[in-house]
Amino acid sequence: MNIGFWRDRPVLVTGATGLVGSWLLKRLHAANADVVALVRDWVPASEAVRSRTLDQVTTVRGDVRDRDLMERVLGEFEIDTVIHLAAQTIVGIANRNPISTFETNIQATWNLLEACRRSPKVKQIILASSDKAYGDQEHLPYDENTPLQGKHPYDVSKSCADLIAQAYAVSYGTPVVITRCGNFYGGGDLNWNRIIPGTIRSILRHERPVIRSDGQFVRDYFYVEDGAAAYMHLAEQLAARPELRGHGFNFSNERPVTVLEIVGEVAKVMGSDLKPEIRNEANNEIRKQFLSAEKARTMLHWQPLFTLNTGLQATVKWYQDFVTHA
Repeated sequence: MNIGFWRDRPVLVTGATGLVGSWLLKRLHAANADVVALVRDWVPASEAVRSRTLDQVTTVRGDVRDRDLMERVLGEFEIDTVIHLAAQTIVGIANRNPISTFETNIQATWNLLEACRRSPKVKQIILASSDKAYGDQEHLPYDENTPLQGKHPYDVSKSCADLIAQAYAVSYGTPVVITRCGNFYGGGDLNWNRIIPGTIRSILRHERPVIRSDGQFVRDYFYVEDGAAAYMHLAEQLAARPELRGHGFNFSNERPVTVLEIVGEVAKVMGSDLKPEIRNEANNEIRKQFLSAEKARTMLHWQPLFTLNTGLQATVKWYQDFVTHA
């Protein structure tokens, strides 16, 4: 991290109380950036709130779908760098409520990008897409030449947002780059339906972990602090190399594992011999997804800071502290 780059830099973070947003706020604040956090819902259990990071940055209450608000924030705070994380990120919710997911993930993206296009101060935009934007593919791992072809509601929302960002870069020269990461995990994820926090909570309660699928779905698991660091590194690179605009970059530790394996890794870190309950109930989910990060490694000189094991150790410690002080 280039501390000099971030010092006093006006940075807007959308989705600031989310999993990645909370850790990104910490890193930006530590780097002495002038942070503006956009917050829609007040979530007291969010890591950004619990760690009191949100008390140390400028907070704007509102919805990224409100383009007038976005233009006001970008203009009044003279925002230089935008990191757009706000999204509806849960596949099950997208299946039940596709319209709200499309509005949050697609409409919000064009609103923000249009506001940025009309704001001459904005110099870098990092837009968080997802590996789900690639949809289901025969050839793995996905690289950045893999077509974006989501089929289910959540995947489609990420494909669309990704393509809209590319359109703004190509058609208007908007300085936006796109990140595609695997499944984030880390302290502060309080969606207990996700496999890692759900497994940790079950083991802390001395209950068998629950696997909704058959346990053989394959995913990338990417530690949240690695994600926050990658977004900041990418912004630094874009500032130095404007020709990166419109590019997408995969970020991954390139170690795909099955759901059953990740549950086993968590249990090992926690010293538990509890066996999971496999329910085989999952639907509208892609069976195998994992990423090549070769482009980020070669073009951005990027590498992850955490292994799966060190990331899980830090995650388990966070939840143990969370339960102790709840």
